[in-house]
Amino acid sequence: MKQTIARVISSKQVMPGTFLTWLESPEIATSARPGQFVMVLCGEETVLRRPISVHRVLGDRLALLFAVIGKGTQWLAEREPGDGVDVIGPLGNGFTPSPESRNLLLVAGGMGIAPLCFLAEDAVRQGKNVRLLYGTASRDRCPVITGIAEVAVTEDGSVGYRGLVTDLIPEHIDWADQVFACGPPEMYRDMASRVEMFAGKPVQVSLETRMGCGRGICYACTIKTRNGLKQVCTDGPVFGLDEIVWDALDSL
Repeated sequence: MKQTIARVISSKQVMPGTFLTWLESPEIATSARPGQFVMVLCGEETVLRRPISVHRVLGDRLALLFAVIGKGTQWLAEREPGDGVDVIGPLGNGFTPSPESRNLLLVAGGMGIAPLCFLAEDAVRQGKNVRLLYGTASRDRCPVITGIAEVAVTEDGSVGYRGLVTDLIPEHIDWADQVFACGPPEMYRDMASRVEMFAGKPVQVSLETRMGCGRGICYACTIKTRNGLKQVCTDGPVFGLDEIVWDALDSL
């Protein structure tokens, strides 16, 4: 974990209200693992840092894909090339593909695509096969993803299949050795309520919660698991699907 002033390389809007920002930060980029995140200080007016998943890594650069949902992320979206951004990371425990797994099924809901893109690219470099199921609301919420076998699902049917991304899991589960998912709590609850569709395959999910410090000090991101209370920032953000007590996550 490092605290550093990362230099903005580029920042652009890739979907309505969603930005892709590339930062130069050798200290973080060279040690980051898929599923980890960074804590970003978004201007002098924000007291708490914002947790943002590492979206991609290329050499000494890392990309952040984030939605503008408040003044902190709005500040970050307005950064220009050459600006400095105070960043702490990489933080948390990431995804852990098994060395024996050859076929990885990735399930993304909405902004859940952010950490899964890093996982997909890293897995491909290791010679693994990756298949991505990506679900979102409509055509204008679909990011451009290259180099990944992708199956799109939209709620309005404007791209790919019409429906929810979880509806397609049974069609692909026989192919998969492991499943990795990131999305809203509603998606996870649906998955947990139909756990039989995974046919016993291991499933890892990445949680996005409100965080104060990101380092296990404030306990703001404490959740209930079948192994007791855990902190998303240090024990996660990646957990086993069957590890979480989903009924206790109404606050997410």
